[in-house]
Amino acid sequence: MKTYSMKLDEISKDWLVIDAEDIPLGRLSTQVAIFLRGKHKPTFTAHLDMGDNVIVLNAAKIKLTGQKREKKVYLSHTGYMGGQKVTTMKKLMDTRPEEVVMRAVKGMLPKTKLGIAQLKNLRVYAGSEHTQGAQQPRIVEL
Repeated sequence: MKTYSMKLDEISKDWLVIDAEDIPLGRLSTQVAIFLRGKHKPTFTAHLDMGDNVIVLNAAKIKLTGQKREKKVYLSHTGYMGGQKVTTMKKLMDTRPEEVVMRAVKGMLPKTKLGIAQLKNLRVYAGSEHTQGAQQPRIVEL
């Protein structure tokens, strides 16, 4: 029996909506990463972008366990000497809660051109409203 490999013109992408209210960040981001890669489909092909488009709502109401809200820090560097910037999760959740979910999902995707393309299929909103109503997304319960 031969292994079947999908072709680019055979790929069908769905639109999914996930409500992140009271779901732990790690559990949410693993499920979103699975949907973005397409691993939930029986015809999964690792070298193709065959995942679905995912819309995450209520990112501001996500559940953080332990003391992550106060103690977790995000580091970035400007490239100049002394240019390291430190941002706490508490500050990020207060200003841009979508960024917390995006960073968690990005860490679970491949660090290649394919992973960058798959991350573009993710839309995260802090509230419960989204602008992709024309795509007729279906709701996924986690």
